[in-house]
Amino acid sequence: MTSPTRASARSIADDLRRQIRDGELPPGSVLPTGRELTERYGASTKTVSAGIDLLKAEGLVVGEQGGRRRVRADRPITWNLTKFERGQRKDSAAGDDWSTAISEAGRVPAQHVTVETEAADHDVAVWLRIPDGTQIVKRTRLRTVDERPFQLATSYFPFSIADGTPLMQEGDVSMPGGILKAIGHPQLHVRDEITIRMPSPEESDRLDLPPGTPVAQHVRIGYGAEAPVRVMVTIAPGDRHVLVYELEV
Repeated sequence: MTSPTRASARSIADDLRRQIRDGELPPGSVLPTGRELTERYGASTKTVSAGIDLLKAEGLVVGEQGGRRRVRADRPITWNLTKFERGQRKDSAAGDDWSTAISEAGRVPAQHVTVETEAADHDVAVWLRIPDGTQIVKRTRLRTVDERPFQLATSYFPFSIADGTPLMQEGDVSMPGGILKAIGHPQLHVRDEITIRMPSPEESDRLDLPPGTPVAQHVRIGYGAEAPVRVMVTIAPGDRHVLVYELEV
């Protein structure tokens, strides 16, 4: 687009955004140089940079070494939350239900797990139906796909359930049917809560999020015969996921 008047940062961002969404600038493509854009839009270098910064804030464009700007090219995963941890789970000694689903999609999963005990904060206590400050076991997983961070999943268990079990082991531990079932505390039903929000600084750092990228917070509370046996809080970058539910109607 060549404008007869000097374009604003907003109009430059609007036009480039349209090109990205229409496929004229496909994922992974390099944006025109700053000089090319100043000539195309009849704008100053400062105005062009401000327009590009708007697209960076939206997560549509990423900067690279050397000053190049490129259209983001992440390949999202489809995460079917109806099938996840339901029915015939695909856990094995080689990988849990999540890792198996990612492998079946032709991608390469990995999980980096740390374990600690701590006092339950208010949110976790409400989810697990325990008093605030009750001792719990916390398993934090950084899930990667094709060596890129895709999810930060933190599971909380009542200490009375996790103590002395594989849930206390560091690393990516998995068992056929899931660890909870293997230790005699299967999840009989679950409740999901999904919130869309902006990430915390720590989440942005651990998930390598470009500025302006929202996340889905997926909370899954797993219930045993009498009370919750686990709550898992998963932070999923919005640019890397398609969340799917399949329901009978």
